[in-house]
Amino acid sequence: MTATGADRAVSRGRIPGMRRKREEPDLVAAFVARGLAVVPAAAPLGPGCSCSRVGCPDPGAHPLSYGWQTEASADPAQLRRWRSRLPDVNFASPTGRTHDVLDVPIGAGRIAFRSLTAAGVQLGPVAVSAQGDRCLFFTTARPGGQEERAGDEWWHCDLDAAPETGLGGPGLRWHTRGSYVLVPPARALNGGRARWIHALDAPLPDPLRLLGALADACEAVAATGEIAQW
Repeated sequence: MTATGADRAVSRGRIPGMRRKREEPDLVAAFVARGLAVVPAAAPLGPGCSCSRVGCPDPGAHPLSYGWQTEASADPAQLRRWRSRLPDVNFASPTGRTHDVLDVPIGAGRIAFRSLTAAGVQLGPVAVSAQGDRCLFFTTARPGGQEERAGDEWWHCDLDAAPETGLGGPGLRWHTRGSYVLVPPARALNGGRARWIHALDAPLPDPLRLLGALADACEAVAATGEIAQW
């Protein structure tokens, strides 16, 4: 007796007529494969934060360890160890080493994305934050940064974002040395997830090539009060 297609499907543990579930891409592993470091971060836990800190000022959106800058790693084996020990965490990426991030309100991000693309400017990876209110443009580290990091001196600019100041103001923020961002698919308290909207494997551009368009877009949004979603 010849086996039917349905018989063969059942023998392989599948139910006839049921589509095979598509495996979700491992976004954090792909990020690490680019040589970009991550470190475990807190995640939402009910109405609060998985860090269990009473009155956590940034629930579900901060590194778990105070030593996050030195513990961050781009080693896939280390990522697997973290995941086996901490299966439900978010991941953050310290900035200012291999990359920086220019972070703008979502409405400004849409305007800048369109204008930069129309002008033929090469964009790197671009993400929407887990809360859905910010747009993150990944770039190379600040020009001259490697030389400055070799010594003790570091030149700050007014756009620099830092954890101790709430990661910056409401407009354009420059995440560089001493800062971090959550990477997709990080989860937020509002149920949202961070996601990539431009290729993760795109080459990192010079931040100065994007800075003007992002600043102009922030001014336009501030003037009109535009609120948008991506």
